[in-house]
Amino acid sequence: MVANTLSTKKASALFHALSDETRLELLDRLKDGERCVCELTDAMNAAQSRLSFHLKVLKDAGLVEDRREGRWMYYSLSAQAIEELEDLVESLKKAARSAASAPRCC
Repeated sequence: MVANTLSTKKASALFHALSDETRLELLDRLKDGERCVCELTDAMNAAQSRLSFHLKVLKDAGLVEDRREGRWMYYSLSAQAIEELEDLVESLKKAARSAASAPRCC
């Protein structure tokens, strides 16, 4: 079923990236648009090295994109990855509905 929408490896990377509170907070802070890593460190009261680790996990999963401007990195959500995630969740919902209406043994 996952193979119909995303590779299992890609789905695993997405769910791993979403499995951490800090990464979810970072995604939430990026909802309103691109943010500089310096803004994120201030807003989250966290060390840049800690956030850089989490941002790398999000980037490796394809959930965020980055760009360099001078010495700063800017991060934004990847619309394509969010759409892929949305498709995956929709396929899981359809499968759950089908399974609920399928005949059961014994």
